Amino acid sequence: MKSVNSHQELLKILPHDDILQQCMHCGLCLATCPTYDLTKMERSSPRGRIYMIKSVARGEMELSETFAEEMNFCLDCQACETACPAGVKYGRMVETARVVVDESIHRQKYSVKLKRFLLRNIVASRKALKFVSGLLKLYQKSGLQNLLRKTCLLKLVSKKLYEIEKLTPVISDRFSDSNINEIENPDGKSKYKTAFHFGCLMNTMFADINQDTIDVLKSVGCRIITPKDQVCCGSLMGHNGDMEFALKLARKNIDAFLKHDYDFLISNSAGCGAFMKDYAHLLEDDPIYAEKAKIFSSKVKDVMEFLAEHKPELELEPKPEPELITYHDACHLAHAQKITSQPRDVIKSIPGIKYTELDEATWCCGSAGIYNVVRYDDALKQLERKMKNIEKTGAKIVLTGNPGCMGQIKFGAEKFDVNVEVLHPVTLIKKLLS
Repeated sequence: MKSVNSHQELLKILPHDDILQQCMHCGLCLATCPTYDLTKMERSSPRGRIYMIKSVARGEMELSETFAEEMNFCLDCQACETACPAGVKYGRMVETARVVVDESIHRQKYSVKLKRFLLRNIVASRKALKFVSGLLKLYQKSGLQNLLRKTCLLKLVSKKLYEIEKLTPVISDRFSDSNINEIENPDGKSKYKTAFHFGCLMNTMFADINQDTIDVLKSVGCRIITPKDQVCCGSLMGHNGDMEFALKLARKNIDAFLKHDYDFLISNSAGCGAFMKDYAHLLEDDPIYAEKAKIFSSKVKDVMEFLAEHKPELELEPKPEPELITYHDACHLAHAQKITSQPRDVIKSIPGIKYTELDEATWCCGSAGIYNVVRYDDALKQLERKMKNIEKTGAKIVLTGNPGCMGQIKFGAEKFDVNVEVLHPVTLIKKLLS
């Protein structure tokens, strides 16, 4: 049950043989790989997975249960890309391999269908996601959530379900698509023409961060266009074996945004920003959208990247009693977008800030899109390591630029009893705006 097109794509993204040979002899990626660190098995390393992908793509090895397991055991954190001296795009390889796996006999069809149904028909549908979010909000505000947690009733059904339920983010009171005007004018003189992508989960579950982003951008002179016909960026689908649908969403976003005049498209979600920057590559063979995708991707900026590069004057009031602050690098900001110094530069420039560096700041927290839900036990091992490092800093606030990381670290703070507040950097800036 092979997909010829998927296998052709797998062959297409393989590095040249000389690069593959270097990979097999190098191994610098091993020390950066969270799954290899857990198992010490070569097959669970980027090098081992590349070898398996090459062998399957060239018909030298059968697509097996082991292959399927390893492609999905990978966090796709792309730390190996940062370490790779040859610049191998491992993330693209493993994501394409997941498409092949999902189309094979080595995936339970009901689980693939369920995952695709939820991602396509709930997450990617603004109307459906708002409806489900409304039900979750009722569940949270009615007291039912507190009752289930206090009585531990879910434990009777499944201990794992009881734990996973705690990952549910608090639903926002108002959603971004109704709270943010299509055109927001700056507080003062207009200096920058920007656009804003409010996302899917960000729209309903992190709308406060979206509003903070708008307020901060307005304070530094941004005129902001937020198209109402924008859609989910497609990253969750693309990272989980459904690239065809992800590209449909990419085309819709390109059409929605490029009909407007702007210089920068601002994202406050590392995963969304990374995927939208990759539209240019993903659609490079599309005769209609290739050039449009290049233009679109070239304008995408993470909000902290924008603030660091353009150094607008932020009029901030220092906290009366500065608290120690640290920073966790979201994988798709640090490794996919190569943005590490910019958020730190902005954070350290805040008056009265007390900053301390986090050990292994670029090590994955275990969130990885929906990894912490579908592979809860594996994700928990990464989270425990992250929380130990956060606790060592003594920081009272940990900043991070991705909603998945925020939810995972908040969960970790409760589970491992670490007294720390988790914020998006833009929220801290908004709090200090004079």
